[in-house]
Amino acid sequence: MPKGKTPDEMIPDMGKPKPIGLFAWLRGRFFAGMVIAAPLAATFFILQFLITFIDNRVGPLLPPLLKPETYTNYAIPGFGVLVLVIALTVLGAVTANLIGRSLISFTDRILSRIPLVKNVYAAIKQLTEVLANNQQASFDRCVMVEYPKKDSWCIGFVSSHAKGEIGAKMGTEKIGVFVPTTPNPTSGFLIYVDEAETVALEMTVEEGAKMILTAGLVVPDFEPDQPSEAPAEAASVAEPEVGTEKLAQQA
Repeated sequence: MPKGKTPDEMIPDMGKPKPIGLFAWLRGRFFAGMVIAAPLAATFFILQFLITFIDNRVGPLLPPLLKPETYTNYAIPGFGVLVLVIALTVLGAVTANLIGRSLISFTDRILSRIPLVKNVYAAIKQLTEVLANNQQASFDRCVMVEYPKKDSWCIGFVSSHAKGEIGAKMGTEKIGVFVPTTPNPTSGFLIYVDEAETVALEMTVEEGAKMILTAGLVVPDFEPDQPSEAPAEAASVAEPEVGTEKLAQQA
């Protein structure tokens, strides 16, 4: 035994945590602050970009009498957004009467005859009409589909059962599944598969979109159902009764 040391001092203290250095403490707090500030900063900059973009597009269209900078020394942020909202409301009110509908129909016929413009106009018009007439249109649920090859699975969003020509030629048991790309879920592929060939997921569409947007880094929590122990208990109770019946038959 070394001199000057007790047996307790010779045993290393394995349970005592090591002290955290100043640099490690500052680094941890810095990243914690980034996690909190990043969503707030991203939301602020996105809103600022949209407001500035609309103001820069709507402002030049206004006459000097309607511009705030004519009467003040600075422009009012968001004034273009307010003007755009009022203009769209007035446009909707005008098109509600007979004259407005006739004017919109005349404009529609003109734009539908211009080459190249008619393709873009028809596609955007059809999309807006679908969203306006069916405000409840949304993806139904999340599923796993075997795509693009066997034993390769990806997350997809169920849109609806096959309808129209696709349903008549392929069968209404087929379901449309939108397979988004990562990290941009706004683009992807629309495939029709048998519902029996998909694996249903309990996560919501929003959770699936977050998982795709983060390339699988953000995974929603999942607690599998616990198997019931009632059948095992029933079997243990019934076993003595079976043994008693066998003894009675042997006697």
